[in-house]
Amino acid sequence: MNCILYLHGFLSSPHSIKAQQTRAYLQNQHPDVEFICPELSNSPARLAAQLNDLLTQQPKILTQGLRVIGSSMGGYLATWLVEQFGGRAVLINPAVKPFELLQDYLGEHENPYTNKRFILRSDDIDHIRDFYQPVLANPQRYHVLLQTGDETLDYRLAAAHYEGASVCIEQGGDHSFVGYEDHLGEIMRFLQGRQD
Repeated sequence: MNCILYLHGFLSSPHSIKAQQTRAYLQNQHPDVEFICPELSNSPARLAAQLNDLLTQQPKILTQGLRVIGSSMGGYLATWLVEQFGGRAVLINPAVKPFELLQDYLGEHENPYTNKRFILRSDDIDHIRDFYQPVLANPQRYHVLLQTGDETLDYRLAAAHYEGASVCIEQGGDHSFVGYEDHLGEIMRFLQGRQD
């Protein structure tokens, strides 16, 4: 495994705490593994092209088997990638059907990490829906970390959607996944597992 792709969530960035914790852990424990964490577009219409461009520009992401960590919306996108290209993914409080949730978020937003302002429109919801994977070809490709105290997403939806996967449910916590850094060892062990 020569690299790990990290996909952050909606209104997040590569500067999020979990992304930075992952980067630091890899630098200290796995300096031979490259950490790739793109700043995902705030515009859902651009996401598919952005991800495809990333895979074209950095073919090493797929060369030895895709290994991806996705948080929230990033978990949703990571699932789409694994279903297209194979590999393994670790999902942290993943969004299962964000196109339903984001109906309540239409309008203007400011990304708190980048200070970039953007408008989420109703047609953006259709672009998000395009990534939906209603059936997983091989649930064993996923390791899912959930906390019951997630105030943004109902953890039970993810537990049901990823049935058959390796699922860890912790009581309490919140949407950011409290104590994420304590799971980095198990995350790496899962991602280093054999290509299914």
